[in-house]
Amino acid sequence: MSQQLINLSPDLKRLRDEGYEIEVRGGYLLIHHIPYVNQNKEIKFGSFVSNLTLINGTKTGRPDNHVMYFIGENPCQIDGTVITAIQHSNTTARLNNQITINRSFSNKPKGGYANYYEKVKRYADIISAPAQYLDPSVTSKTFKAIPDVNNETVFEYIDTNSSRANIELINSKLEGQRIAIIGLGGTGAYILDLVAKTPVKEIHLYDGDSFDQHNAFRSPGAASIKVLDDNPKKAEYYQKVYSNLRKSIYAHDYYITKDNIYELDTVDYVFICVDKNSVRKPLTDYLAKIGVSFTDVGLGVYVVDNQLMGAIRVTSSSKEKVDHLPLRIFGEDSENNEYTTNIQIAELNALNATLAVIKWKKEFGFYIDQEREYHSSYSIGTSKIFNDDTTT
Repeated sequence: MSQQLINLSPDLKRLRDEGYEIEVRGGYLLIHHIPYVNQNKEIKFGSFVSNLTLINGTKTGRPDNHVMYFIGENPCQIDGTVITAIQHSNTTARLNNQITINRSFSNKPKGGYANYYEKVKRYADIISAPAQYLDPSVTSKTFKAIPDVNNETVFEYIDTNSSRANIELINSKLEGQRIAIIGLGGTGAYILDLVAKTPVKEIHLYDGDSFDQHNAFRSPGAASIKVLDDNPKKAEYYQKVYSNLRKSIYAHDYYITKDNIYELDTVDYVFICVDKNSVRKPLTDYLAKIGVSFTDVGLGVYVVDNQLMGAIRVTSSSKEKVDHLPLRIFGEDSENNEYTTNIQIAELNALNATLAVIKWKKEFGFYIDQEREYHSSYSIGTSKIFNDDTTT
């Protein structure tokens, strides 16, 4: 409820987006890491505490008083004398079982405070000014990660990137989805990197291979030598890495075969990142049959005159369109297939993943989709993207 309250309250959201260490605990607003000078002319850090006036329990109203509680010593001027203009009470008091304050301040502008942003900023400016004079590097705007202690989202800490950009409503279009990523050799790992930062409900990782040294040079992040020595399964390795960011990532350290393909029946979208047609074709046929949308990726790179050339492919399918698939995805493994070469470069894997994720987001209205293409290819040599299999 606390994060929902912050998201729905423009004043609290502004505090968070500007980098204040904001917390809602019970009926109180706490702002941590407020710099001040004590009587020994030392720079210290305290916390503001203010009661909250709520509208229907879902968003803040106008503050009903101008008093600000404080956890910390008496804030002083640069010479160590107490800032008397804001003095109200120096009595330690227990507000509830979790909050004990040391003193309170009073600074009432004409007409009071219109919102909690104005209230917090005003007190922060008064109390922190001496500390910032002595050390310009100190600040109350730390942009510290805010943990999701109440399990209100799929993330381990709050997605302040979306809130700062005011795209949370657009981002919510992806909520509730169960995503499967089949293959984590290069492109699939980058797809995971991008999808993990969205509010989808679940991410399922399928790959029976181990994470080897060559994978480290074409995948996101920087695996340590210890990781390589441990030789973990790819699915387990990436599940562990990205669980630092979000919840509900499930590792399936095996391949999808005809015996377990039914596991895809309950997902909402599939990213297919395999390098063999004999594996790809049964997957795409099955997903098209059961009506599960998917994106299949391909990367073909060649050496020509001591330079690399080639193309990146993204082929998608939905309930709306599957008739193009026989022309784009074949069942036989062939050395002449331009997307089966073994040359993989990190930036090309990343670009392939990016184009695939953009297509997925278009499918659900995150991005505008003016062409509704279901097959696109990027030419490395010309830096052009060619779209085909469009719908109106």
